[in-house]
Amino acid sequence: MKVLFISPSFYPATYYGGPIFINRAFCDALAQEEGIQLQVLTTDSDGPKNRINLNLVSESENLYNVIYCRRWFSPDIAPSLLFKMFRLIRRADIIHLNAVYSFTTIPSLLLCRIMRKPVVWSTFGALQRWSGSTRRNAKTLWDTVCNSISRSERVLLHVTSEEERLESLEKLPSVKAVVLRNGISIPSVKRTTRFTPSRVLRLLFIGRLHPIKGIENLLRGLVLTKTRFELSICGDGDAVYESTLRALVFSLGLTNVVRFHGRVEGQTKEEQFSRADLCVVPSFKESFGTVVMESLARSVPVLVSRGAPWQAVEEEGCGLWVGNEPEELSAAIDRAATMPLTHMGRRGKDWMIREFAWREIAVQMILQYRALLASAYDQAADIHTLPKLTRFDH
Repeated sequence: MKVLFISPSFYPATYYGGPIFINRAFCDALAQEEGIQLQVLTTDSDGPKNRINLNLVSESENLYNVIYCRRWFSPDIAPSLLFKMFRLIRRADIIHLNAVYSFTTIPSLLLCRIMRKPVVWSTFGALQRWSGSTRRNAKTLWDTVCNSISRSERVLLHVTSEEERLESLEKLPSVKAVVLRNGISIPSVKRTTRFTPSRVLRLLFIGRLHPIKGIENLLRGLVLTKTRFELSICGDGDAVYESTLRALVFSLGLTNVVRFHGRVEGQTKEEQFSRADLCVVPSFKESFGTVVMESLARSVPVLVSRGAPWQAVEEEGCGLWVGNEPEELSAAIDRAATMPLTHMGRRGKDWMIREFAWREIAVQMILQYRALLASAYDQAADIHTLPKLTRFDH
């Protein structure tokens, strides 16, 4: 089965955060399955101002080819990608499209419609809305165009929660959708610290600095807590917005207990997780919330807002799922400070190993590919004639 993965950006474009690491890990797992021939078509965009240094990109260890097209205009407009897209779509059996409001989206959908190629479309929550959503009219027009060139027998939305599925189908009623969560790579590091209620609770926020993340609510909630704490804020975003956050920290009298570390990667990121007792995700809206998995995979329990589809953290005994108003966040932090956080973190890691391994996610996605191919070409009776899949052993 020849799979073409189309994305406006790809690793090592780490400016775009979690989705970049998710896409790379997914493609790594997908390419290891027998019968899969994978190619990635993308640009060299690494944020509005930067491009990837392709001289530093090594393909030697990959099981698949990544084609980087030079971006001419920000954020990800690469005319040469369109020329390559036509040839590669024609040769592929199935197209896996990534992102929604991107240069690559409408041309990909249109060419697949013309060539009658099936598409799995990972939207990463872009079709969801919240009270602070911007450019609503432009997005509505974009959605209408995408919906008009999509057909249910050939386009399958990939979403990561039931809430995202319902909201997405409101925007694109001409397609079908499947809920299939993302996976996580389990690091080999082991935590050696053990939290005790007698010491300072070390809180961690890690992610993009953006109003949708609810950081202001977290800061206002900290003023109300009875617990001794420290908060590390790791991430970057719009410079003006970051300035407002720093000003809020000052006005709330939190300068001695809140630290901004900027974007963290690699070993620096691992060090932040290793020092944290609790990872806080106070977002207004998250389609998935990759940082929850990253934290639990490192044995760090989580405090997650109800804007993210992670109510199961309470069922698994590895975190709290609460509202993101300052009062609720404050009460949850005080409650967490009395809980066995070390044991909760261990339960979280066990859960990630048990249910979120990338290899299992890749196999489930391939089954969706096979079913979509059968539907697209009206060969439901012959679905077993599609390429046989055999899992690699570890």
